[in-house]
Amino acid sequence: MILRQIAAVFLVYAFGFLAFALTLPAPAAKTETDAVIVLTGGAGRIARGLEVVEQGLAKEMFVSGVDPEVKPAEFAEQFQVSGRTMACCVTLGFLAVDTRSNAGEVAQWLKEKEFDSARLVTTDWHMARAYSEVADTLPSGTSIVKDAVTSHPDISTLFLEYNKLLVSEVSQGLSDETDDTAS
Repeated sequence: MILRQIAAVFLVYAFGFLAFALTLPAPAAKTETDAVIVLTGGAGRIARGLEVVEQGLAKEMFVSGVDPEVKPAEFAEQFQVSGRTMACCVTLGFLAVDTRSNAGEVAQWLKEKEFDSARLVTTDWHMARAYSEVADTLPSGTSIVKDAVTSHPDISTLFLEYNKLLVSEVSQGLSDETDDTAS
């Protein structure tokens, strides 16, 4: 009996991993949003965010998780962002150190700007967890468009991210239960 339960749990886990690995999200269609949110950490993310702003699909771009040592001028030079675009349309967030703190930083910025919609840009293998974390912190009614940067992750990256996603989902569920009992 216990062996069957263990086998069933393993099968659910294995099929879940397979579904995760085979259904990585793609770049979003040309949908307009108030803002584009870029989570640092992967190749192509910032370039994609800037492309969205340049195409007029978002008014402003927020880059979450920028190293505190990076100066805005250095950022602009590295990513070839004009001074005009930096001044009007790009905000750098220096507080986040991981995906969960990205979510808090993003939620605060969107609230301050009073934006109702955003395009979330991150790498395809990171999107499920990033979306879950960010969506969990936003007020109801805020719409998020998933805009994944296509990559070619190896099996170890997918395996690690799938496990992080599972832990994230469980911890979010636990915090909801804790919040309910505290009130």
